[in-house]
Amino acid sequence: MKFGPMKAHRRTILVQIALLVALAGLALTFVLQALDSNINLFFSPIQVVAGEAPHGERIRVGGMVEEGSIERSDRSLQVEFDVTDMAGSTFRVRYTGILPDLFRAGQGVVATGVLTEDRLFEAEEILAKHDEKYMPPEVALALEAGGKAAGDGS
Repeated sequence: MKFGPMKAHRRTILVQIALLVALAGLALTFVLQALDSNINLFFSPIQVVAGEAPHGERIRVGGMVEEGSIERSDRSLQVEFDVTDMAGSTFRVRYTGILPDLFRAGQGVVATGVLTEDRLFEAEEILAKHDEKYMPPEVALALEAGGKAAGDGS
């Protein structure tokens, strides 16, 4: 085996391979950062009340809209309501915008937004279930964990 100066064409190939590996690593870094910023973790009311949900990060929360808790502003599209798991865990949601037509007390809801330090959820988007039998899977699991079956209607 002969050791010595590397030939020009081999050096060119080695530089090209190193450049391709570096570019692939950079592309992978950008993809992972984009995916990380678009992940919305789901939290149930009991997790929000227990402090398991992160403050200041975009998350999704869900549960049932508590009866008698909806308060609408007279001067804007702002609405506040409580979300509960029907087992005692409840937190407040504030939303500014037009609510879905099917939004009402006693119905399942999933909200996307940010939880503030005082456990007020500032929602950017509100989704309501679309018929009496449908329940978002996350809400159904959270309600079952909280002691209320998703389809019992009480």
